[in-house]
Amino acid sequence: MPVIVIANPKGGVGKSTIATNLAGYFAKQGHKVMLGDIDIQQSSRAWLALRPPSLPPIAAWEIANGHMAKPPKGTTHVVLDTPAGLNGSRLDDVMKLADKLVVPLQASMFDILATQEFLQRLAGRQEKNQVGVVGMRINVRTRAADQLAHYMGNLGLPVLGYLRDTQNYVQLAAHGATLWDVAPSRAERDVEQWQELVNWVQQ
Repeated sequence: MPVIVIANPKGGVGKSTIATNLAGYFAKQGHKVMLGDIDIQQSSRAWLALRPPSLPPIAAWEIANGHMAKPPKGTTHVVLDTPAGLNGSRLDDVMKLADKLVVPLQASMFDILATQEFLQRLAGRQEKNQVGVVGMRINVRTRAADQLAHYMGNLGLPVLGYLRDTQNYVQLAAHGATLWDVAPSRAERDVEQWQELVNWVQQ
């Protein structure tokens, strides 16, 4: 049962966007997926409450006082959304659970500097082959994308793709939905940007 953790110590970088849409992808494939949320804001949990029963089901991974209950029998995939400020022993605990860790990262110098120590720590671990970065709100044909790829290359961490800035994520989240819950024509461009990420998490 793979556990995919979405983490970045900086807030507002798109962790819940990655977590909910990744859970939605697994659900669309017919997997029994659970979505956990250890962020005090409980964004992913609130999103689950909006999800219509007509869509492929995603169960909540119950987390009380930071203690994660064992997923019920039959669960095939777990996605875990994490809070801003995740570091130190809490990061170590999460990494023990994680089969893969996805780091959403915007390409601004402020975001990179705020995440630098976190990324360096991940790059220095034996498990660094479990870590991948996703460029958020980035046009792949821009200098920002090149700079992010160069910086990650120096750390030895792969960039798994770049997600554009689009209202699709905002509008779908408001209805508890994901890119995989709508007509392909509506989200085709965005789904294409996820291909390398979903391939990597399934390796």
